[in-house]
Amino acid sequence: MVETDKAFTGSIPEMYERYLVPLIFEPYAIDLAKRVASANPRDVLEIAAGTGVLTRAIASRLPAHARIVATDLNQPMLDHAKARQSHDGRIEWKLADAQELPFDDRSFDVVACQFGVMFFPDKVQGYEEAGRVLKPGGHFLFNVWDRISENEFADVVTEALAAVFPNDPPRFLSRTPHGYHDVERIRADLNAAGFSNISIDAVDERSTAASPLDPAIAFCQGTPLRNEIEARDASRLEEATKRAAEALAHRFGNGAIEGRIRASVITALR
Repeated sequence: MVETDKAFTGSIPEMYERYLVPLIFEPYAIDLAKRVASANPRDVLEIAAGTGVLTRAIASRLPAHARIVATDLNQPMLDHAKARQSHDGRIEWKLADAQELPFDDRSFDVVACQFGVMFFPDKVQGYEEAGRVLKPGGHFLFNVWDRISENEFADVVTEALAAVFPNDPPRFLSRTPHGYHDVERIRADLNAAGFSNISIDAVDERSTAASPLDPAIAFCQGTPLRNEIEARDASRLEEATKRAAEALAHRFGNGAIEGRIRASVITALR
């Protein structure tokens, strides 16, 4: 992973929330929030909260006495999330690095992370930190994307951009969001961090969009893939987005489109 993979700044948070959240994140947020709620937690820590899609889903399922601390490494993402749900006094928004969590040992019943562990520079250290702040018997719940070939829109966009920049293809999507999909490696990393009771479920969903342009904008302008495109030639962002949309239309049609998405959902007990 390169440093720009973690930079969700500029207009990315707005594009991310507007296009990417409904495209791929909402169904998995609902799934993960149900799993969090089934643990009946009083204190929940969310890591890599982004623009708050999982935070909102968790909050809608927990009672009034529950506490949610939602953290992210990027302040612009937290600002966007807080603006959408500033009325909920149960939620504390806090800038934090998952590798060095600023919380006491044994502080939370549940630690949850929606598609964030792929961005941890050191997975085992990040898992150790989650384990440190969990109470005995606490739940660590997170999800990761399966390989990019099982996530059709992302795969098509990546190949389209390789044609735009053949000498230096932007590979953010395959490198980072879809780069940590081996469940045996995930299990081994959790074991190394001190987790032993681990379950992993494959969860298939369908990604829908009103037109091919929407997922093209979502990926090309609402993720750090934008940073890669602009690093190659900032003047070609719109062209790259258009080429991605054309590739999606060629594969899925010109009207409303639908594609396969797949993720793994992991539960580890402390």
